[in-house]
Amino acid sequence: MLRDGATSVPALSADLPISRQAVAKHLATLEDAGLLERLPGGGREVRYGLRGDALAPATAWLREAEASWDGRLTRLKGAVESRPAGSRGQRAAASDRSSARRPSG
Repeated sequence: MLRDGATSVPALSADLPISRQAVAKHLATLEDAGLLERLPGGGREVRYGLRGDALAPATAWLREAEASWDGRLTRLKGAVESRPAGSRGQRAAASDRSSARRPSG
């Protein structure tokens, strides 16, 4: 569909199970969001192309979020691994005590 870097409503609607009007609305929404741009060309057919830099802000935000979570998870791992081997926490110990009181069977 975008093999040559551009597409049009008729080209997309030929390959998709939705109407030309629906395709046009979706392309207009993507254009409004800054992900697509109308390309100059002759004739009545409007061609659309992807904006190469359109996802850069989202990509930067995802990288920052990833780094932040990596730091948090590393600190959590360190805290869990630094606990003494026999210490499973009060909740686990209480659970063990209550199940030890129950008769098996």
